[in-house]
Amino acid sequence: MKRLLLFVAFATTIATAYSQALDYNDLGILFTREQLNGTARFNAMAGAFGALGSDISSMDINPAGASVARNSKFSVTLGNRNSELDVNYYGNTTSLQDERFNITQAGGVFVFDTNHNNSNWNRFSLFFNYNVKADFDNSYSGNGNSNFLFYNEHINDPADPKNQFDRSLGQNFSNQIRGLNSAFNIGVSSVHDNKLFVGAAIKFHNIEFRERSFLRERNDDVNGNVLEAENFNERFIQGNGFSFNVGFIYKPNQYIRLGASYESPTWYQEVIEERANILTMLDVNSLGINGLEERSFEGPLSLRFTSPSKVTASGALVFGKHGLISVDYVYRDYRNFNFRETDPILNDANQFFKSDFRASHALKVGTEWRFDRVSLRGGYFYEKDPNLVVGGNTNEDNIRGYTAGIGYNFGNTKIDVSYQNSQNRQFYSLYNSGDIDIDNNISQIAATVTFSL
Repeated sequence: MKRLLLFVAFATTIATAYSQALDYNDLGILFTREQLNGTARFNAMAGAFGALGSDISSMDINPAGASVARNSKFSVTLGNRNSELDVNYYGNTTSLQDERFNITQAGGVFVFDTNHNNSNWNRFSLFFNYNVKADFDNSYSGNGNSNFLFYNEHINDPADPKNQFDRSLGQNFSNQIRGLNSAFNIGVSSVHDNKLFVGAAIKFHNIEFRERSFLRERNDDVNGNVLEAENFNERFIQGNGFSFNVGFIYKPNQYIRLGASYESPTWYQEVIEERANILTMLDVNSLGINGLEERSFEGPLSLRFTSPSKVTASGALVFGKHGLISVDYVYRDYRNFNFRETDPILNDANQFFKSDFRASHALKVGTEWRFDRVSLRGGYFYEKDPNLVVGGNTNEDNIRGYTAGIGYNFGNTKIDVSYQNSQNRQFYSLYNSGDIDIDNNISQIAATVTFSL
């Protein structure tokens, strides 16, 4: 696959069309990272469910948790996500806000008792679950003057040599992303002697991603003549993949739970990419230069890739029906991300993953305390950013946040509500590495209804 250039004929005067868009390493991280999207109980405890099970969303982490459930049940979750962004660009800060609703989870577990078979395998469970692994929706914009430029010549300039617009007057830019990374999980679990829970599952993944980026650049020459150039890019990516997941939970006594799970790499077999670009250069009347609008399109292109595997180690202390404390540790090595095409640009991206990225470590801590029919919950989560080059040494790009929630048990029906807040700093590149940085403050509210069947 060929990297789309703005116009090859003008490569000496025009930079690549996607300078303000996400590069393939950015996309690899975006398509691999998972957000905290599950049932409200799961979210309220920061997703620390690898050694607990029973909750529908816990089975996405450790499929062994399905047989922890004593009864069949179904749950559905509606989530609200609010993003507050401060976009910093060469001394200028732009504040933005974005809000959206989505069904983030829907699934169920069917429990079958096998005690009547005089077997040490007490019961087995079948489960399924749809969840939003990541909501890509994000928009940012900014303006300022970097004192750098892409467009120092007008393509329609009849002069020989062409007039040079070498002084930067300022830039305006924006980037809008829409889409989802979702998964449908189906699996089986069983428990031996009420101590050892084992499970396995297959996940079917789907990515829909659309990006629109815009850059306006104003430059002038020594005589004050101004060149205004506008570059609009649109990119669409859609694809499907699959992975498998295995795990266990062990109960050495009534207080301690230990768990571990492994999720394989996700193989995205059918991924297509399409790109469109519009370059506009306005008239420079003082020099007799007419404006132009040039359009280009490329696609569909193949963009198969494999995202890295994930290992989760878990432990929990359970104090009967009164409460619990749970901890999950998650390891994922982004150096193993791999584009499976032979294109030189994608090969370069693979090399960057090996040299400029690292393994990511995540910690999740959750707790729950029950007071008759009411449950109070809280949690904390932290995830290391895998990029070693852009922001990697500052720790500002690491994701950290806290969670809280409440639930009420009506008997056969449960209602849970959660709140979570996270902060981090993201870095993007326009003219120089990381010259756009965004302070993110993201709040999410989720509500879940669970029905026992």
